[in-house]
Parts: sequence; structure tokens; C-alpha cells
Amino acid sequence: MDNYHLTKNDDHWQLMKEGASRASLTGANKKEASDKAHEFLSGKVASLKIHGEDGRVQEERTYPRKEDPRRSKG
Repeated sequence: MDNYHLTKNDDHWQLMKEGASRASLTGANKKEASDKAHEFLSGKVASLKIHGEDGRVQEERTYPRKEDPRRSKG
């Protein structure tokens, strides 16, 4: 499973694969980048950690949902 992080970088938000040196995609704001990330990761087996402006992880998502090892409802 590939691991991705959605983080703020200067004046934009970016989706980075762990270990990569370049962003997979960028967005002008968090919502735009999050929507693009959802589309980008659909059909892949991946984990996405969405960070706040302070750098802390706010949310974790697993693609596809059935791959979530925790098997939680939420």
C-alpha cells in the first residue's frame, strides 16, 4: 500500500507520496487539493493522511475503503 500526505506548502496544498521528491498534484486550497486527491487515489490501494496548516494529521483515509486494516465504520 502506498502512503500519501496532503500538506500545505507555501501558498498551495500538495499531495506527496512518501519518499517522492515531487508532488503528485497541487491545489490552490485544501478543499481543491483534497477533491483532486480523492479522484487521483480512486482505483489505487493507498493510505492518505490529511494534515492541517500546523502540520498535524487531522484525518486518515484508506483507498479503497475495504483495505482499511482497522475495519472501523467511520
